[in-house]
Amino acid sequence: MYQKIGLKMAKNYSPNFNPAKRSKNKIKFIIIHYTGMKDESAAIKRLQDPKSNVSSHYIIKNNGEIINMVPDLYEAWHAGVSCWKHFKFLNKNSIGIEITNPGHQHHYRNFSFKQISSLKKLLNFLIQRYKIKKNCILGHSDISPGRKKDPGEKFPWEMLAKNKIGFWHNLDQKKIKKLRGKNLFTTFEENIFLKNLHKIGYNDIRGIKLSKNTKYLTLAFQRRFRQSLVNGKIDQECLLISKNLK
Repeated sequence: MYQKIGLKMAKNYSPNFNPAKRSKNKIKFIIIHYTGMKDESAAIKRLQDPKSNVSSHYIIKNNGEIINMVPDLYEAWHAGVSCWKHFKFLNKNSIGIEITNPGHQHHYRNFSFKQISSLKKLLNFLIQRYKIKKNCILGHSDISPGRKKDPGEKFPWEMLAKNKIGFWHNLDQKKIKKLRGKNLFTTFEENIFLKNLHKIGYNDIRGIKLSKNTKYLTLAFQRRFRQSLVNGKIDQECLLISKNLK
């Protein structure tokens, strides 16, 4: 099956998944992660360790090799506390893909060409197989803002969108950059920005102050759609991008 689309894949299963099989139409989302560990082999071992209580369906190594760790029709434990639109705890509705990268705590770096090349093939296969909509291919930080940063601002969302994978705004980057750092004129505009985020799919974080909630949502949005400056501050550029996406 995988060979037909040029996917080379090894199987190295993890015991960390829910034993109840789910139906194919339950799968609505694909969630992208980075491993956030210095050592690649240690990251793979952790995803297979019963004590860790974490796993993913796939992991993509530095050399582009894909390892299938949990069969698609079983729930892997990758999303945790999460929500997007009206969906909560997205493990039951998603496929998780880990990409080895040390992450923000260990000298976060660009993803390799081989990793992204393999990822594109895998995503195209999963999108077709499960009829995943383009606005349902998400990062961990999208569904868990404030708690997660991955796959982070170095992940090539724009390039993938140009290859018809995922979604991105259609604004001219040079033109909108002129609005960068220009403050919003009113609180009303800030509320419009937040409403736009909710329409896109982002959810408020319960149990924290409004100011922190706004900052975390803004950071998640910027890591996805304004990657060259992630500062948690809403400006006119962010507002315009949010209007284009909703």
